[in-house]
Amino acid sequence: MRARYGVPLSLTAVGAAGLAYAAGFEVRSFRLRRVTVPVLPRGMRPLRVLQVSDIHMVSGQRKKQRWLQSLAGLRPDFVINTGDNLSDTEGVPEALDALGPLMEFPGAYVFGSNDYYGPKLRNPARYLIERVQGRHGLNGNAPAVGVVHNPWEELRDAFDAAGWVGLSNSRGRLKLEGIEIALTGLDDPHIKRDRYAEVAGGPESGADLSLAVVHAPYLRSLDAFTADGYPLVLAGHTHGGQLCIPFYGALVTNCDIDTDRVKGLSTHTAGGHTSYLHVSAGCGTNRYTPVRFACPPEATLLTLTARD
Repeated sequence: MRARYGVPLSLTAVGAAGLAYAAGFEVRSFRLRRVTVPVLPRGMRPLRVLQVSDIHMVSGQRKKQRWLQSLAGLRPDFVINTGDNLSDTEGVPEALDALGPLMEFPGAYVFGSNDYYGPKLRNPARYLIERVQGRHGLNGNAPAVGVVHNPWEELRDAFDAAGWVGLSNSRGRLKLEGIEIALTGLDDPHIKRDRYAEVAGGPESGADLSLAVVHAPYLRSLDAFTADGYPLVLAGHTHGGQLCIPFYGALVTNCDIDTDRVKGLSTHTAGGHTSYLHVSAGCGTNRYTPVRFACPPEATLLTLTARD
């Protein structure tokens, strides 16, 4: 009897321990990723950009709030928020409280699907099935029915009041002590709100640097930005795979980008151009799947330096 049930019981114990670690420790083990990207004109001083993404704020997440507030101590030159700030219709005040110290710095933002709509309970295995079938979000699935609408307008108004630049299918600029940054952004491709034709044309003349920003790194958006000549694209959405296999990596990306580029710095080539791409693994999770494994929650401090 012992020989017959020993292995299954051992596997059950290992699985339970892994789940306890993923839900009880790693999901709150916040990290700062540091990346250097050589995209500035020669002779220009380095710029420090703090990227926050996929906060998925739920009421009561005090440790996440304190950690986000502490990032202001990095004193970045500017902040880029790549969306999905909410996972709770009541989470706006706490999201704004967490981001308050960062809103003292120049910044810009795009929204993701979870800023607009509340999350729905779904089987995590569906992400694997959708990957195999090539279906992601509204790009391959039927439109969502009966979804909860989040009060995203309150977020927008607070960000705008702080001077952050909204980049949902629009362009904007940040001025930093004699340096001018031109920004081009898209609304979330995951729910087909991206309208690249409205911002097409490539980097703006007269700016010291042009950057591209989007929530979900769908290939059509990356192709368009890269073909137009943007040196760096910032995105989020993927959660870095969220549940990864040690020494292997992510199984899914929740969009059509490959798993090798699910998080961190990489490159993208299209239309004869190559851009740097940074995908943040984000610092939160959907409220119905509050676990991370081999993929800690993060924000990223990107140091932009002169090109070689």
